[in-house]
Amino acid sequence: MARFADIIDQTQMKDHLQNALRTGKVSHAYIIAGEKESGKEFIAGIFAKTLQCEDRRETGEYMEACDQCHSCIQAEHMDHPDIITVTHEKPGSIGVDEIRAQVRDDVQIKPYSGKYKIYIIPEGEKMTASAQNALLKTLEEPPAYVVIIILTENTEAFLPTIISRCIVLPMKPASDDSVRKFLMEQIKIVDYKADLCVAFARGNVGKAIQLAQNEEFEELRNQTISLVQNLGRKEIFEINNTVHEIITAQEQDRKQDFLDVLTFWFRDVLVCKATEEDDHLIFRDKISYIRDTADRCSYEGLNRIIEAMRKARKRLDANVNADLALEMLMIAVKENL
Repeated sequence: MARFADIIDQTQMKDHLQNALRTGKVSHAYIIAGEKESGKEFIAGIFAKTLQCEDRRETGEYMEACDQCHSCIQAEHMDHPDIITVTHEKPGSIGVDEIRAQVRDDVQIKPYSGKYKIYIIPEGEKMTASAQNALLKTLEEPPAYVVIIILTENTEAFLPTIISRCIVLPMKPASDDSVRKFLMEQIKIVDYKADLCVAFARGNVGKAIQLAQNEEFEELRNQTISLVQNLGRKEIFEINNTVHEIITAQEQDRKQDFLDVLTFWFRDVLVCKATEEDDHLIFRDKISYIRDTADRCSYEGLNRIIEAMRKARKRLDANVNADLALEMLMIAVKENL
């Protein structure tokens, strides 16, 4: 049973939502903004369940749902009649007809059993201008029992009039220590793997959990490190073929993950070369290889590799030919190792 106590960090957001629960001063509309997989849906679900709970109570430092009443059980099973998740058929957009049918026209029907009627709109940035204007009419004169929670990765996609009528709650990156503790205690992974997931997730709890449980990521990590270790024995065409095999038929995220592995690998090499210590290395399980690379590389060579990775990432972000960008990167890495 998910509770406010299960939300990692996000202190300001929790304080705001808790104040609404304790005072009863609940806004008619919220925007929860954050990266993909950062936990927006998780938080919205907990807030909605707690709002509808028939017997919520103070538990520790939070006002929590009881998790035992009929409303809580329905919310946990995702079949609460007064907690509605807006869906859309087209993957790239939420159209005006969908907002009209699922929100604007539906709000006139009073709650079936709860005090509130809560609408959760995932991927809110995909609403077309017409859809946003249709939603605006509800936001301007909502029935007293309506609460709309819009989830988004990009608040800039909204009309200013939408933003002005909502309480905007931005997700903040969770601290590395909090994410590491969660992964080791709840996901039960070893410390060096937790450190790797924390480094890659950059405060995104959902991504850290995914990485910890993703065998494909572990495979990508091992393949990328093996490639670097064997660069000296490979011709450039062989290197490019290997890179293509590692990231082939994958989403853009796979290319970014490949770059991330390289970036953190050479970051470890630079740290090892500068300090000759391994306490703060991400790839601590590969310490012998890291030390060997640090001994072979000059500071100038490492800086050129790091600059080449920065340029490759910039090219990928600009949708430049990915194969060419990665080929140029691997040439730079091979020349400077």
